[in-house]
Amino acid sequence: MKRNILYITTILFLVGCSREPTVVVYDAPTQKPLDIQKSAQESIQKSIQKVKLPAVPNAELIPSSFEELPEWESEDYTAALNSFVTSCKTSKTKALYEELCRVAKETPSPKDFFMQNFAPYQVDVSDKKDDGLLTGYYEPLLRGSLKKKEPYVHPVYGTPKDLVTVKLADQYPELKNYRLRGRVEGANVVPYYSRKELSGRKIDAEIVCYVDSRIDLFFLEVQGSGRVLLENGEMMYVGFDNLNGHKYKSIGKYLIDAGEMTYAEASMQGIKKWCDQNPSRVDELLHHNDSMVFFKKKNQPATGALGVVLTPERSVAIDQSYLPLGSMLYMSAETKEKDLNRIVLAQDTGGAIKGSVRADFFCGYGDEAGQIAGRLKAPLKLWILLPKSKS
Repeated sequence: MKRNILYITTILFLVGCSREPTVVVYDAPTQKPLDIQKSAQESIQKSIQKVKLPAVPNAELIPSSFEELPEWESEDYTAALNSFVTSCKTSKTKALYEELCRVAKETPSPKDFFMQNFAPYQVDVSDKKDDGLLTGYYEPLLRGSLKKKEPYVHPVYGTPKDLVTVKLADQYPELKNYRLRGRVEGANVVPYYSRKELSGRKIDAEIVCYVDSRIDLFFLEVQGSGRVLLENGEMMYVGFDNLNGHKYKSIGKYLIDAGEMTYAEASMQGIKKWCDQNPSRVDELLHHNDSMVFFKKKNQPATGALGVVLTPERSVAIDQSYLPLGSMLYMSAETKEKDLNRIVLAQDTGGAIKGSVRADFFCGYGDEAGQIAGRLKAPLKLWILLPKSKS
């Protein structure tokens, strides 16, 4: 599903946490101020030994232990093991964990399996200015038709026939996770049309179906996959196929910067409400985001970039330039509703998921999952679980 794609709260403006106040005391013999916080931080930094491992070449890791994982003893080890076994059906997870994928199917004790075979490493933030961030995404439900007729007038496009995708890995192996997208003009490959440009052109592409809401279609792009309930009662699954190659721009941030809403109001629900109240400005808002996603019909529910059906509250999207797709992670995030401390599997990616300690949490299907995903935005800590034999 996702993705090079985005997630709901990726349409929102993300802000970092406030800094702790500095505490100043006086040393009695000298009466000179001592910055306790700075001294403590320097001491901690000296004691932290960061490492880089071949399996995770672009992320700095800090050796850890299961005892340091928040609420590790409260984990549902069986559910976590089942998610791992599902990921082991893919070549990427098998390549990373090899024989542990086989052992996982035969283990009598899920907890012992994790603790005896894996070593946790905390992932250090790639951008020293920010903490980690957890957001949420889900599988939306739209209403549509295979034929264009009122109110089903908004086409869900497949990949345009003139869109060229160039894989760079053949010439530049270090760019194996990147694609160049454009169109041929004469003897050159030039950038493909932006969302605004496409809105004024006839697109030479298959139309998967038509839906009744332009805004819901936009948020389908944000999620990367979804379900369409057709007027004949049939349920159609649709998922990410391609995108136009333009950089994603947050429409939530656009509304905040324009003074149209506050940061707290810039949820999916808040943006939909704004569109209902300002129908003449919907073009202005959506065209701010040059990126556009194209879809294809699928035979199963939401499937991530790893190629397996996503598991609610166990699957996450990550930035694979830092973390391997298919890897097993432990996440810790504090939200207003509850703390989220658990094993998750990196089964998806997203164009707006950038950074080493950055994850998009798959919340499931339907309106309730959408409500949860729309509100989810919390500081995040991540650990990657690697085989002990390879640590």
